Amino acid sequence: MEREGLEGASTGAVAWRPDPEEAERTFVRRFMRRHGLADVGALWRRSVEEPEWFWGAVERELGLVWRRPYRRVLDLSRGIEWPEWFVGGRLNAAESCLDRQAEAEPGRLALLWEGDDGATRSLTYGELRQEADRLARGLRALGVRRGDRVGVYLPMLPETAVAILALAKLGAVFVPAFSGFAGPAVAARLRDAGARFLVTADGFLRRGRRVPMKREADVAAEEAPGVERVVVVRRLGEEVPWRSGRDVAWEEVLAAGGEAGAPFENEEMEAMEPLMILYTSGTTGRPKGALHVHAGFPLKAAADLALAFDLRPGDRLCWVTDMGWMMGPWEVYGGLMLGATVLLFEGVPDHPAPDRLWKLAERHRLTHLGVSPTAVRALMTAGDGWARGRDLSSLRAFGSTGEPWNPEPWRWLFEVVGGGRIPILNYSGGTEIAGGILGCFLSEPIKPCAFHGPLPGMAADVVDEEGRPLRGEPGELVLRAPWVGQTRGFWGDPERYLETYWSRWPGLWVHGDLAVIDADGFWAIQGRSDDTLKVGGKRVGPAEIESALVEHPAVAEAVAVGLPHPVKGEVPVCYVVLRPDAEAGPGLAEELKEWVAARLGRPLRPEEVRFTREIPRTRNGKLLRRLVRRLRLGEELGDTSSLENPSAVEAIREAT
Repeated sequence: MEREGLEGASTGAVAWRPDPEEAERTFVRRFMRRHGLADVGALWRRSVEEPEWFWGAVERELGLVWRRPYRRVLDLSRGIEWPEWFVGGRLNAAESCLDRQAEAEPGRLALLWEGDDGATRSLTYGELRQEADRLARGLRALGVRRGDRVGVYLPMLPETAVAILALAKLGAVFVPAFSGFAGPAVAARLRDAGARFLVTADGFLRRGRRVPMKREADVAAEEAPGVERVVVVRRLGEEVPWRSGRDVAWEEVLAAGGEAGAPFENEEMEAMEPLMILYTSGTTGRPKGALHVHAGFPLKAAADLALAFDLRPGDRLCWVTDMGWMMGPWEVYGGLMLGATVLLFEGVPDHPAPDRLWKLAERHRLTHLGVSPTAVRALMTAGDGWARGRDLSSLRAFGSTGEPWNPEPWRWLFEVVGGGRIPILNYSGGTEIAGGILGCFLSEPIKPCAFHGPLPGMAADVVDEEGRPLRGEPGELVLRAPWVGQTRGFWGDPERYLETYWSRWPGLWVHGDLAVIDADGFWAIQGRSDDTLKVGGKRVGPAEIESALVEHPAVAEAVAVGLPHPVKGEVPVCYVVLRPDAEAGPGLAEELKEWVAARLGRPLRPEEVRFTREIPRTRNGKLLRRLVRRLRLGEELGDTSSLENPSAVEAIREAT
């Protein structure tokens, strides 16, 4: 398998180049030098040809803390679908991600927090360990035991990080749920996991409003009868309904854990024992619980942050996300394992004003800030003035995930916000990956909207409908070899896991993304492959049409879906959100159709362009194209609990 590397990449389209001396100091360059590898392409080739060498070398470099050393790195006796990593090794993820740092540098800053209202808190590694140890002792007194599943339905608070670390110490399996879910959606995950305990909050703030979280948690606990106890964090300090004998205050659990003193004796876990069940979000069907383990999840997260983002001890990382999405546990476990400071942000990028995110980066001297293209598109429409005048001199990189980029918002973030100095590191993977498949490197040139290619250890390829390698055209993103963060199947449903990822072509993980490799060897994601349009026999990703629309000066956001057509098979139908100074009307709709045709060719001219107030999306920035398609076709919507903006459903209906 060939890796189209950066060696022959066109320099004409490169937007950013690293300082040569800084590039040589990055983790990835130092790792390559130690192993005699000439460039990123050579590193990638060896990493996928010799996964046992690569993940063993990364583990030694980053230093998982082993109670009992492993006998071998990888055992594939059960097949590529069920790899066994670090065979015979025993550890606890919390020791690698917290205790080691707390013992070496207890005064180093571990967590920062900023609330929706601007309130701030912080914890050093020593303080974070004390809190996690106290909570672990208190939860044990409450009855939590090794192997118990515990729901974590919390906003982004310091207590949220304390909870997932304490549960790891106990050997319990934490089940994070998106803080914006309604009670029935939380209950579905708790029932599927067989959870006995739930950790939640009385409420939280969002856009200045008080969100009554405990009310939804009560619904979830009632609909998940296996839940015996509910631990409540008092974020707002308000009176909430209280069920005697079931509900217990966070402070009481901490008090039961005693004062800070002797370290908690962590459970000694096998490398492949469960750490977390992370449920995928979707618009249909029962949620799928991706099972992640004590060795794999922290190591994959930390490896990506070190190799691609060059996150260093003392750096400050914030990803605008939620603990219910993969990026929440990823930034906590990966960031802390590397000795960085992780900022948890309760708020949203545009409240109370469109400069909130840039002020956040300035105020906390962030070095790495993760955003979604969807958020950037929204901030861009507020105007350049909100993005100027902020001191972002500490910022070394923007991270980006969740959705494909359009060129205009990418350039706005790079040029207007970052002043052409701060690179945008594209990153794409998924819940079942424990991190990224594709990425960029802080040590290499950056091309707008693109990925350098697969991350080390990820044997990615793009294939056609017959499973053959494909170049220059969109195809299915697949993986040809196992990786250390690979989900250990779906909780309680191994057959569904095999059917979802391994059934289409033998030995190939089919990820569900539509990808393309260009002539320079750079990669791009064009959306989910089941969102792909097939117009007159030509496959096209919706992001390609959406990007063309967003380039028009009247358009702020766009979503493209395919609808059945008796002659062409499918035709594109687009919904657009206009900029404030644009006026909707038939004339503009026709102009936008021609605009797309001029850029992509007449066969891809949209059949319709409709105007809407908003487009449905998840909190982590993904456009829910399938939901738009179902709305248009009058089909059942399925599970809409992952929606960030439920009002968009009615907006699309009104526009249809």
